[in-house]
Amino acid sequence: MDWLDRVAKLRQWTNSDVRAPHKPLLLLYALGNYQHDVDNELRYSAVEEELKRLLSEYGPSHPTTPAYPFHHLVSDGVWEVRTDRGLGSPGSGVRVLRSSGATGRLAPGLRAALAKEPSLLGRLARVLLDTHFPPSLHVDLCEAVGLDLELAETWPVEGADVAARRQRDRRMRDLILTAYEFQCAFCGYDGALGTSAVGLEAAHVRWWSHDGPDEVDNGLCLCSLHHKLFDKGVLGLGDDHRILVSQRFVGRSEVSRQHVLALAGRPVIGPQSGVLPVARRHREWHVRQVFHGAPRTPVGRPVHST
Repeated sequence: MDWLDRVAKLRQWTNSDVRAPHKPLLLLYALGNYQHDVDNELRYSAVEEELKRLLSEYGPSHPTTPAYPFHHLVSDGVWEVRTDRGLGSPGSGVRVLRSSGATGRLAPGLRAALAKEPSLLGRLARVLLDTHFPPSLHVDLCEAVGLDLELAETWPVEGADVAARRQRDRRMRDLILTAYEFQCAFCGYDGALGTSAVGLEAAHVRWWSHDGPDEVDNGLCLCSLHHKLFDKGVLGLGDDHRILVSQRFVGRSEVSRQHVLALAGRPVIGPQSGVLPVARRHREWHVRQVFHGAPRTPVGRPVHST
């Protein structure tokens, strides 16, 4: 059985462009758990809060529950659930998963394949990361689920076609940095080491893993800090090409105020004349699917009550 292909094709709830990373997050969490203890089972009532935190941090901004993937991942053939009564999930309800003593773990066939070929774990993790999340979040996500990053980045040539059906355009970084004249579109940072830009990255507005094109009107030149905050949903981009800062972000230090909170309402820097700015469809996707909560009112602007 081709486990890489099966994991790459996890069935997910779909509704237009809505992100639904529930199953990938649970499977990454299970792989991290397996890496530390191959025989351990995940009791729903014990891991529910931790899975909720994962979904809150790496999932869509609207409230959601880990009960859904805990039950439905079984149908993909990579996961099994048992209760106090035996094999089989009792359903996707939170209460019934708790009361039945439901536990989950990787399916027997997958566990056997991992025991026979330990490096498969890293390749499965890479498929999940590349397919569902932008590169800027991979390190943090592996740490969050307890996966050894070096193992997660193992990627033999024979399996590469699974996650690379869409090839990234290697010119994307140069095109974006040039379009924004080698400065962060949010803060203006333009550091260089000799003749090479340092700390500047090409950010996809609509994630490449979610059909975001490698085109200038889907990119921003951002410093490493603002790229990470943009992909985590702390920062966004409004219809008037002004920066959005989430009300959920809390920063008490002067550094946080200067580098994050003060960005609210600022116009984006660039791109240079003659280059297309970020397309509306990509801005709207990011606001719907990545940006967390409502945007802050820019400092100095009045708050209008209704």
